[in-house]
Amino acid sequence: MPLPEFQRYQREFTAHVRDPRAAQRPDGVEARRMRVYNELLFNNLRGFLDTCFPVASDLLGETRWRRLVREFFARHRCTSPLFRQIPEEFVRWLAAREDGPKLPDWLPHLVHYEWVELALDVMAHDASLDGVDAAGDLLAGRPVLNPVSFVLVYPYAVHRIRPDWRPRPGQREQTCILAFRNSQDRVRFIVLNPVTARLAELIRDGRLTGRGALRRIADELAHPNPAAVVEGGRAALENLRNEGAVLGARATRRASARA
Repeated sequence: MPLPEFQRYQREFTAHVRDPRAAQRPDGVEARRMRVYNELLFNNLRGFLDTCFPVASDLLGETRWRRLVREFFARHRCTSPLFRQIPEEFVRWLAAREDGPKLPDWLPHLVHYEWVELALDVMAHDASLDGVDAAGDLLAGRPVLNPVSFVLVYPYAVHRIRPDWRPRPGQREQTCILAFRNSQDRVRFIVLNPVTARLAELIRDGRLTGRGALRRIADELAHPNPAAVVEGGRAALENLRNEGAVLGARATRRASARA
């Protein structure tokens, strides 16, 4: 069954907006006006992505970055109508991209790292902080990880990438980062060792005590001295509390019942 005329026109119009070189301009639209509309939409999208991904766009250079954004505009079908979610759509599209001009292997990871700052900046949370003791015992109690946070693991040192340094081909370096928004609404990034990153993951849901999480890590590592893991973990938790990434501790149910 043929499409109604207005739907056919809409599809022709949007196809031309996405990719003027591949899709013919709809009948009845003056070329000059269509060109202005095309440029307006693309430049709005481009400007938003430039703001969100300043390092990636700078490293690729004007020509390659513009081509990449144009490719995204032409090929990707966004799942959200919200303009502020376009950077996340771009991150997902780039991670899944399989064809097109060759790009550095580290680029999708750098783009994700840059997107995290925006994601944390606008992230809302309704997690209750009732019962959290800011000075609570982080081993005996259940440490509370800042709910506006991500524990990130990248195969490249994305936090070091800049115009005067980028990974050489094959120069992989597993990098663990805790990203969070602190009480002053500033986004912070802390580079972690793999053990501390695992600790942050284990305490995220708030079910384990600090000691319980560290004993689990000792078991996973088959460490010959679990007490040393617990003691080292205590220092790591205190450092995270001092940085604002751990907000304190909740008492265990048993301790609460005794109180």
